[in-house]
Amino acid sequence: MDLDLALVRAFVGTAGTLHFGRAAEELHTSQQALSKRVARLEELLGVRLFERQGGVRLSEAGERFLPGAREALAAGERAVAAVTGAGAAVRIDIWGHLYTPMRTVAAAVRADGPVRWEPGPGRDWPSVAQALVRGEADLGFGRVHPLPEGRDAALTQRLVRLEPVDVVLGPSHPLAGADALRPADLRDSALWSPAELSRLDFLCRFADEFRITRRHDGPNLGLDHLLQHVRADPEGFTLFPADAPLPDHSGLRGIPLVDPTPLYAWSLAWHDAYRHPLLDTLLRGFAETGRARRWLEYTPGRDWLPDVDHAKLTTR
Repeated sequence: MDLDLALVRAFVGTAGTLHFGRAAEELHTSQQALSKRVARLEELLGVRLFERQGGVRLSEAGERFLPGAREALAAGERAVAAVTGAGAAVRIDIWGHLYTPMRTVAAAVRADGPVRWEPGPGRDWPSVAQALVRGEADLGFGRVHPLPEGRDAALTQRLVRLEPVDVVLGPSHPLAGADALRPADLRDSALWSPAELSRLDFLCRFADEFRITRRHDGPNLGLDHLLQHVRADPEGFTLFPADAPLPDHSGLRGIPLVDPTPLYAWSLAWHDAYRHPLLDTLLRGFAETGRARRWLEYTPGRDWLPDVDHAKLTTR
């Protein structure tokens, strides 16, 4: 049978919200028209794609149909772009927002020429990995770490940047006057995390490696909220990428960490089943920018990476 992409789009939109009303709003149509399109698709396929009792949820057939449906829509968009010359859009989900990952993406984008980017906010790596597996995003960008139960087994990743990390201290911290500090110097201080520590793999591994036992976390309420805690705690600190812009908070100090210098690993991730036609071009853009800006410098003994990041050094 020939698939009508308008019907497929109605299904994918509804699958994304599990609510006919909200899906209709997102697709700029009426709920009645949307329902008719989904019903027509179910009739053509001879299966029910949604269970509608006690709320809307995907049926088993709908779960099986969804990945291919998303791929069909993406292929249609690429075909139209190839004819119209608009260029294929790249949907990139980004996480780790307090560390401003768009700094790195924006620098590499300039080397890629006229690419239409559609950045999306990812909550964390597990949520972005899920979006990549489902074909809802073309690329992910942030710090990648192994997920339980092999949930990232179908994904490929490429290390694109190793960024030195500074310690940020309040004005009353006894180490605030130092020009440089070792991670071991922070052992008697309290680590403040920008979100629940269980979601922050890098900070967890840093604290474990350098035996920092006093740890504070909580909901992610933004950078200002985090830095207010650091400024108010005479023994508190947080970590921040060295090149990221730190807001001008009176008295806060960003101090380089040495012996060793912790490095934060930024990676691109994608699903080969939904490989974007511009992926190789984009990877070259990141590689060229990385070489020019020395993004991938690593010296054993001088620098520190969590164990899970070492494997990325051999596959970059």
